[in-house]
Amino acid sequence: MEVSLLFDFYGELLTKRQADAIELYYNQDLSLSEISEHLNITRQGVRDSIKRGEKLLFELEQKLGIVKRFITIQKKINAAKDIVDDMEVLNRKKIFSEELKQQIDILKGIIGDIDEKV
Repeated sequence: MEVSLLFDFYGELLTKRQADAIELYYNQDLSLSEISEHLNITRQGVRDSIKRGEKLLFELEQKLGIVKRFITIQKKINAAKDIVDDMEVLNRKKIFSEELKQQIDILKGIIGDIDEKV
């Protein structure tokens, strides 16, 4: 799964052969032999393309850290959603303030907009 996520972010930076091999291997679950037939290269060529591609993906992430930041942001968005949901339940059960309900709805909209853009 980690390579697939890295591929989603950095796949465009790989060579076509590396990208095709990684796509077929990780996302379509084909064997090295099946990929070899599909790409018309040797099984060893497929393995080498995958290994070089993986190495580049991990190096890019180490240098740029985009996936790590993405995951951190997603966790914070989910935590914010949980807090807003808890506030909404608390408001319905104990306080019931129309003003607080409006603020909660605004927060939900803001969080939803951020989540769509990430």
